[in-house]
Amino acid sequence: MSTMHEPFDTAPTPLTAPPTRRGGVLTGVYVGIGLLMIALNLRMGVASVGPVLPAIEHDLGIPAAAAGLLTTIPVFAFGAFAFLTPALTRLIGLHRLLALTMVVVAVGIAVRLLPSPVALFGGTVLVGAGIAVANVCMPAVIKQDFAHRVGLMMGLYSTALFLGAAAAAAFTVPFMTALDGSWHGALAIWAIPAVLALLVWLPRAMRTVADAPTVAGVPLDAIVEPRDEPRMSALRRDPVAWAVTGFMGLQSLSYYAALTWIPTILHDAGVSVSDAGLLLSYSSFPGIAAALLVPTMMRRMRPTWLPVVLSAFLCATGLIGLLVAPGGAAPWLWMTLLGLGQGAAISLSLTYIVLRAPDARHTAHLSTMAQGVGYLLAGFGPIGLGILHAAVGGWVVPVVALVLLLAVQAIAGAAASRERHVSARRR
Repeated sequence: MSTMHEPFDTAPTPLTAPPTRRGGVLTGVYVGIGLLMIALNLRMGVASVGPVLPAIEHDLGIPAAAAGLLTTIPVFAFGAFAFLTPALTRLIGLHRLLALTMVVVAVGIAVRLLPSPVALFGGTVLVGAGIAVANVCMPAVIKQDFAHRVGLMMGLYSTALFLGAAAAAAFTVPFMTALDGSWHGALAIWAIPAVLALLVWLPRAMRTVADAPTVAGVPLDAIVEPRDEPRMSALRRDPVAWAVTGFMGLQSLSYYAALTWIPTILHDAGVSVSDAGLLLSYSSFPGIAAALLVPTMMRRMRPTWLPVVLSAFLCATGLIGLLVAPGGAAPWLWMTLLGLGQGAAISLSLTYIVLRAPDARHTAHLSTMAQGVGYLLAGFGPIGLGILHAAVGGWVVPVVALVLLLAVQAIAGAAASRERHVSARRR
């Protein structure tokens, strides 16, 4: 007999039923829009920094290495602050916590308006912390509110992440130009979408307060900790959880390493700086298409590991292509393949967090582990690739190392693709 819930708290099922069943289709659509507006903000505050890094270096007089930390710090923050999420939900509940993350993101972006390096780095940490907690909450909320539309919602969620990053990368420099060269103002503009998302999501968060009273002072939509074991100790012994975590971490490592260094790889191969940036931005569009389609297609694809292997193959082909034939029109093909592979991998990793958990509480625990450990691992991707490049003086060895990691990513993803749940035991 399967007892998938045994290692976790056996508190009653949350009283907040799926919105589309309680409040009708329009209510469900409204909640879905709120979730997607929040998802748009989960990369904007980070992706907006890269395009204005030269202006930040010049204005503040900080070295390039220190300025580069502004794109690395958030990735480590995604991992470090993710582990706070279960404790925070015990205080205020899952839906209200998701609203609070938008407050933190907006405040963090606003803090960067202050003309100080301390404010710039401090605001970046705040942005990373807010996004980290939201990253963990989102799969659990989707599992709870849209259990009957997981594939669709995870596809839309992944698409929103790409759209937010693409918008921030594309419009931050034009905003700076319109604001007479003020990078402070250009970065601060991205607080507006966070405030709008907060206003749209507040009715759902407040409805949770009315519909789900607390039990022993703990909100019923909280991520309840195990009663008889240390936090996440059950998942640390679970091979399914480690497969999902490994896949999440490795695909994130590959994504952020490529995001950081591909423009430099192209520039060193003779591509102009502007064209290298344009190619990187372009890769978001095939990524959006893959992120949207893969979750709805994966259930019909057999064997289950096929989409995982295909995504790794597309990424590897794109990276090798950039190394071998970086001139002419070929890079557009390589960035198309890389974008498709990255979009599919990101979408698959987030979807597996939901599919490999039997309920919202298990989803939240698995999301905490996969994104906490995964993003801490991913933060070493850009750093490691840069160190390897400096050591060998070229890009062949670093790219080959990244391709080898893609092979490991495919193995972890194949294990995560097996149709089973975490903490499933036989009595």
